[in-house]
Amino acid sequence: MRRLLGSLLLLAAAHLGAAPRQEPPQVRLQLRQVAPGVYVHLGQHKDFEDGYDGDIANIGFVVGRDAVAVVDTGGAYAVGAALKAALRAVTSLPVRYVIDTHGHPDHVFGNAAFADANDAGAGPPPQFIGHAGLPAMLAARGDSYLRQLKQQLGAAAERSALIAPTRTVQDRLTLDLGGRKLELRAWPKAHTNSDLTVFDPETRTLWSGDLLFIERTPSLDGDAEGWLAAMDALDRLPAALTIPGHGPVTRDKGAALARQRAYLTALLRDVRAGIRQGADMTSTMATAAAGERTRWQLFDAVNRRNVNFLYPVLEWE
Repeated sequence: MRRLLGSLLLLAAAHLGAAPRQEPPQVRLQLRQVAPGVYVHLGQHKDFEDGYDGDIANIGFVVGRDAVAVVDTGGAYAVGAALKAALRAVTSLPVRYVIDTHGHPDHVFGNAAFADANDAGAGPPPQFIGHAGLPAMLAARGDSYLRQLKQQLGAAAERSALIAPTRTVQDRLTLDLGGRKLELRAWPKAHTNSDLTVFDPETRTLWSGDLLFIERTPSLDGDAEGWLAAMDALDRLPAALTIPGHGPVTRDKGAALARQRAYLTALLRDVRAGIRQGADMTSTMATAAAGERTRWQLFDAVNRRNVNFLYPVLEWE
């Protein structure tokens, strides 16, 4: 898992503790400090069904005066452990919070590596923070997610586990890292039914989670109209820097949202048109948002899944 991110580069190997079972392989992560105290690892553009290795989501952490908040942990214990090692290369401050921006497996399976993040005597275990809808989502899908992960990763899935939030956000929540506060916001159903954003007013950095995709085709698992509404609200937030759930960090949030809005609008329009014209779902998969194909990575695989998700919903409009 290698990617040159420019400027500050941190190499961290996950030194996994002994356990009476097979250990996952060691992972090396590359991180960049994109703003003072804000560190990000950019995931790769790989599909769940082709070469998936647990390292496709953007993950990282924010360092305050007294404590650290982790924002998403990756798609496997090994990825989370590598993030933890990278964090310890930067600071010995306790991890006070682990924030899940939503419940998709590429963002949350690394949580298990942080269950004992402060076992060196630096403080109690962190609080796991998520949207109020996240516990139900993980309960409904957790067994399926874990089976799929083991099939995809084999030995690299060892020690991966889902950890439900110990604290949830119904609307808004402010977390204090000591001299630095993070503003969390829970969103109505959009990309999923458990989307959460994190805003750092000190550096005006927004962690959008998967409410924003850049380069990688947006993946729908919630409500397309709700997602478009959430994007309008995100557009108004005073962020100077935005960390998407997938893709490069941007200082032009408006342009990135406009690009994503164009795709989702085309997807909705074309699926509705296919239904009106009597086209079946398979035919619609070949035509919906076809004009967007050259603008996104992994378009064919992800767009087909989006149509598969959206077509039966729109049939009942």
